[in-house]
Amino acid sequence: MSACARASELVLALALASAAPPAMAEGPRRVVSINLCTDQLAMLLAAPGQLLSVSHLAREPQSSSMSEAALAYGENHGQAEEVFRLAPDLVLAGSYTALGTVDLLRRLGVPVVQVPPANTLDEAVEQVRTVGHALGQDAKAEAMARDFAAGIAAARVTGGRHSGAFYHPNGYTTGSGTLADAVMQLTGFDNVGATAGVTGGGVLPLERLVLAAPDLLVTSEPYPGASRAEEILTHPALAAAEAKAVGLNSDADWVCGTPHLLRAIAAMGAAHDRLGAAE
Repeated sequence: MSACARASELVLALALASAAPPAMAEGPRRVVSINLCTDQLAMLLAAPGQLLSVSHLAREPQSSSMSEAALAYGENHGQAEEVFRLAPDLVLAGSYTALGTVDLLRRLGVPVVQVPPANTLDEAVEQVRTVGHALGQDAKAEAMARDFAAGIAAARVTGGRHSGAFYHPNGYTTGSGTLADAVMQLTGFDNVGATAGVTGGGVLPLERLVLAAPDLLVTSEPYPGASRAEEILTHPALAAAEAKAVGLNSDADWVCGTPHLLRAIAAMGAAHDRLGAAE
């Protein structure tokens, strides 16, 4: 081959390379999410047509802030077989859920990005950037992260403090080192669970809760039907404690570190204001 021919081929190759960059440089085109929190971040950040499927939990109103929006996407149950059939070029997953699925997909050559749960407000903001980068939507994610961080900063309560407690079926509470505790601290509440020595999640005896007499009790809406786990939420002793406290239901906005968390923060701030006005 002559030097002229080789030069022509080189020019053609360079032209093709500049005209048609690899698809992944523009972001993945077929994305599947198998985790409730990455579901919602992906729905917020993905370009039209980029996100194919979200987990079935994304359609549950008691756990998802975007249950109606999730109806526009395919539904999966986190099984490797159903995900692989969708031919994704990216799968978004949590760091602790569907580990068997994640391992098998990676062995089959499917790229998987695992996103750990957010335990602080800073981590929640950073998750927006992490998922946005994985989707190739960095600019959109950066704008959303900045607005999220600004909303958090604006909601910080600097006035008097009150006591608060999370209380859920089976006496489950949320203590220190959690996103829920960070929200409580931000909005002017000292967490009874954290004071009781609970790190992460754990059981808070009903007697301990009643003796603490929190100013705010954050509980949960019961699921349809009945369960023994939820009976503690109707115990007469708890009813007496609730009568002395401002009540607030934790709902889907509390579950994940998405910008929807700002609604939970606003509700906590309003509860703090009501307690201050009552003094």
